[in-house]
Amino acid sequence: TVIVGEIANFAAYAFAPAILVTPLGALSIIISAVLAHIILRERLHIFGVLGCALCVVGSITIVLHAPQEREIESVIEVWNLATEPAFLFYAALVITAVFVLIFHFVPDYGQTHIMVYIGICSLVGSLSVMSVKAIGIALKLTLSGMNQLIYPQTWAFTMVVITCVLTQMNYLNKALDTFNTAVVSPIYYVMFTSLTILASVIMFKDWDRQSPTQIVTEMCGFVTILSGTFLLHKTKDMADAGSAALPVRIPKHSEEDGYEGEGIPLKRQDGMRSASH
Repeated sequence: TVIVGEIANFAAYAFAPAILVTPLGALSIIISAVLAHIILRERLHIFGVLGCALCVVGSITIVLHAPQEREIESVIEVWNLATEPAFLFYAALVITAVFVLIFHFVPDYGQTHIMVYIGICSLVGSLSVMSVKAIGIALKLTLSGMNQLIYPQTWAFTMVVITCVLTQMNYLNKALDTFNTAVVSPIYYVMFTSLTILASVIMFKDWDRQSPTQIVTEMCGFVTILSGTFLLHKTKDMADAGSAALPVRIPKHSEEDGYEGEGIPLKRQDGMRSASH
């Protein structure tokens, strides 16, 4: 199912702008929470339900105000967009920041500061999504009769995707092994989505075809999704803490005193009084 989901996600980038596809990844969090509540009997707190509702509202807001997909007729056109000065400057900043994090900060701070690993994953992930979108467009055009596999740019984007995905998976696994998943997931989602939207705006100029009102509405929808995501993860911690506390306290009294319920202290006092008399 994970493979099927990633294939569908890959196909989505070929037909819709990244500024629309990437934030909608929050819907997987909602589905996971609902299925865990139904199948695994995990408690979904009332604030968890509110978090799901916020994610749905934010997703609908983004879908209704997302820009139209740019009409692209060749992978060469995508390559020209990727080699414009603005995106080259962004890519140079990302690569420089990644190398600084890997060689300077990871040895000293990787095990103690969560932002080091997540920063690497998010920065590299923004470049991988742009390359995945380029490959998706190339495959879509190839299947429609315009072969794009003959261009070296298609294979250049493929090499970028392979390099970025391997780096991203490596440091994301390190982050999950080192820190709490409930902390890693929302922070990674926020940084990865924000940087991907920024990269898409720079490379494909998504906001050039929109009014300021549409842009502000999209950002409000994105913030709404972020709020729902954090609320879902915070509720998960509250539910786990509450369920873990109950089974420890009740059996302890039952084993020590041989009584159950709230009458334990009173019965102990009655026994002491009768013994003193």
